[in-house]
Amino acid sequence: MNQQLLSEIGRTQRLEILNTLKRTRGLSVNELVARMKMSYMGIKQHCLTLERDGYLDTWRRPQKMGRPEMVYRLTKRTHDLFPCDSNDMTLDLLQSSKEIHGPNAAEKLLFNVFERKTAALKAKAKGATVADRAKWLVKEREKEGFMSQVVTGEKEGGPQILECHSPIMNLLDEYPIIARLEQDLVEGVLGTPVRREESRSSGLYECAFYFAQEPAAARQSANGHAPVAAA
Repeated sequence: MNQQLLSEIGRTQRLEILNTLKRTRGLSVNELVARMKMSYMGIKQHCLTLERDGYLDTWRRPQKMGRPEMVYRLTKRTHDLFPCDSNDMTLDLLQSSKEIHGPNAAEKLLFNVFERKTAALKAKAKGATVADRAKWLVKEREKEGFMSQVVTGEKEGGPQILECHSPIMNLLDEYPIIARLEQDLVEGVLGTPVRREESRSSGLYECAFYFAQEPAAARQSANGHAPVAAA
C-alpha cells in the first residue's frame, strides 16, 4: 500500500470505511452504520473528512418514495491504496518473450499459465454443486487479492462471482486476452458456462462472472455428486 496515502488518511476507521466501500457501488451513512457497527455521527464525520481530502465523492440515489438518498463512493485517488500494478517484472518478461520469440509469444505464455492454473484449481476444487464450487473459488480468489464474493438473486442479474478489485490490473490493461482467460478459468472450475462483464467508473472497478445453475436433473451423477464439465 501507498504509505503516504496511509499517513494522510490516518485513522483505522477511515481505512475500514474505504475497504467497505471498495466492495460496493456506494453506500449511504446509514448503510455504513449497519455494516460497521459505528455511530452515525462518527461515520458521517469520517466520510466528510475523506470527501474533503478527495478520497470520496457523493451522488444522489433515487428512492421509490421521498427525496434521493446521498451515497458515498470511492474516487480515483483511492486506487493506490489497493495494489494493482505490482507486475512490472511480469510485463518485462512478457515483452522480452515477444522480442525473442515473436509477437505471439506473450499470449502463448499467458495461455499456458492460465491453463496450468485452471487445472490446479480444478484438482483442488470442493463442492458438489456449481454454487458450492463458486463459494470455494471465491475464497481462493480472495487470497489473491481480488476482493471476491458470491452474489445471488434476480435483482443482481442472477448468480455471479463479483470481484471489486483486480491485483493484475496493469497486466489486464496491457493484455486484454487475460479477460477471456479469466473467464475460461472460472468456467473450468465451476463446470458451467460463464459470462464475464467488467465495468470501471471513477474509483469503482467491478468484474462479474455470471454463471448458470445446473438443472435439478443434472445435479446428481452416478456416484451421487454433481458432474463437473471439462474446461
